Amino acid sequence: MTESDSPRPAYRITDLQETDRPRERLAALGPQALSNAELIAILLRVGVPGENAVQVAQRLLQTFGGISGLHRAPFDELLHQHGLGEAKAAQIKAAIELGRRLTLESPEERPVINSPADAAALVQYEMGALEQEHLRVMLLDRRNRVLETVDLYRGSVSSSQIRVGEIFREAVRKNASALIVIHNHPSGDPTPSPDDVAVTRAILQAGKMLDVDVLDHLVIGAGRWVSLKERGLGFS
Repeated sequence: MTESDSPRPAYRITDLQETDRPRERLAALGPQALSNAELIAILLRVGVPGENAVQVAQRLLQTFGGISGLHRAPFDELLHQHGLGEAKAAQIKAAIELGRRLTLESPEERPVINSPADAAALVQYEMGALEQEHLRVMLLDRRNRVLETVDLYRGSVSSSQIRVGEIFREAVRKNASALIVIHNHPSGDPTPSPDDVAVTRAILQAGKMLDVDVLDHLVIGAGRWVSLKERGLGFS
């Protein structure tokens, strides 16, 4: 075997200049200073012939459309990517899931909802990646602090299938003062459907009877969301 025929070594993070190494940059500047590709490169540790770990991470982000795309991608699909074995694919999936769970914790620091954007920010990351339609209810106290977000329906969310009483069951049980209805469109397009508007009207009417304020109904898509209240759909 000639020198040109010998296997090319994998490119490691240590092959980069010290000032460009993600681990060193994280230690010096903190994780918030790193790009998504650099953070993923730390998980990968090594690259492949012709690509260092940062370049492999950049390719993955481009292929799947960012962190949310990696979150949505089936595990088997990650395994087919050059440079990813079962261990690395599992590390990426585990890290993204930990980030998702972190947003659901910290009960002592309950987020306050002052706008539709505040509510959307709490669920966009996860619900935008769901492959099936889910309907959830975000329960709020008198100061608009989030008490809990309850997953009520999975599958097609239509006015004929939803029992409005179930929307308010947990609100009454938790003594919530208000709620926000949220569901996703797996197609990625958050444009409200006629059924979405019909569901909203029915929920609003029930909320008035039960003295629970229905603040909004959000539709979550891929990187986008729509507030039915802002658009005057079902709230007029």
